[in-house]
Amino acid sequence: MKIPGQRLDETLVRSEFAPRTTYLNSASTGLLPARAVRAMHEAALSVAEGRPQDMFADVEEARASFARLVGVPVSRVAAGASVAVYSGLVAAALPAGAEVLTAEGDFSSTVNPFHVRGDLKVRAVPLERIAESVRPGTALVAVSVAQSADGRVVDLAALREAARAHGSRLYLDASQAAGWLDLGDHVAAADFAAAVAFKWLTCPRGVAFFVVPEETDGFGGVRPLLAGWVAGERPWDSCYGPVEELAHSARRFDESPALLAYTGARHALALVEELGVPAIGAHGPALADRFRAGLARLGHTPVPAPGSPVVAVPGLGARQPELSAAGVEVSDRAGSLRAAFHFYNTEADVDRLLDALPPAPR
Repeated sequence: MKIPGQRLDETLVRSEFAPRTTYLNSASTGLLPARAVRAMHEAALSVAEGRPQDMFADVEEARASFARLVGVPVSRVAAGASVAVYSGLVAAALPAGAEVLTAEGDFSSTVNPFHVRGDLKVRAVPLERIAESVRPGTALVAVSVAQSADGRVVDLAALREAARAHGSRLYLDASQAAGWLDLGDHVAAADFAAAVAFKWLTCPRGVAFFVVPEETDGFGGVRPLLAGWVAGERPWDSCYGPVEELAHSARRFDESPALLAYTGARHALALVEELGVPAIGAHGPALADRFRAGLARLGHTPVPAPGSPVVAVPGLGARQPELSAAGVEVSDRAGSLRAAFHFYNTEADVDRLLDALPPAPR
């Protein structure tokens, strides 16, 4: 499928992906490219044969690639495994009684660490009202750029303006956006951002990134509460006893990495860079629009999420098992059928899903 004005290298895509199903579930787990699978296989063999290759170099290459994709200096990026861990660090940095504004129904890893503090004032509002709901005294806004359940995308420009006007800090979870959405300078302008990479960035599970302010800005007040030896300025000199000198970059917030996963991530992220976020960001949403048009013909009404590659159809979630049995992979999220269209999907994939759905009752 060619998108006017954007060129997705379909030859490259087909050389990396050959799914045996109609896979429309990237909002849950992205497919691994062949290059990542090969790299992980070779790395695993190196360990099995007693000659482990240097996979820490893969961590640094993956970190740098993610930094380029979201438009921040690599010095602002920590490497870990979980958004929940990084939400917890942001939550721990807030003073008792601070107000945290969140979106209703946002992903638990984004918001739950603020609730379990027990001494914060957490307020949830509909996503569409989050910018207008920032008020004097709002210490932090914590929100997913794109909602996991239905693909709705927050108005980042309006949210940034509102946060700036009220002196509020901003924490973005880009897990459902990084890889297809041009984040422009939004992540760079946010105080904090986090993202798992096993969805739209097509990395293995066990890879996540955390963006913080620079050291000159005190890392936004976040403390390296989980700092181990990899958080040292010279990690291999920081293996025993207290770390004498923490890294002067966001690396002080690193978790000890799942090395095999980062070996795959290095190559998966390189592929995303090669294809380009503008081309990817045109392809998936165009397929989603084709699906929305087909749903309208069938009489179904999806959750409004303009410009998103994710489409949620209320009332059809229960059909997920039969669709899976027929070789069409989607998700059941809160009773809705959720389909997610990525760069390895085609118009034929859309049409096969539409052909498998019944018309709405009249």
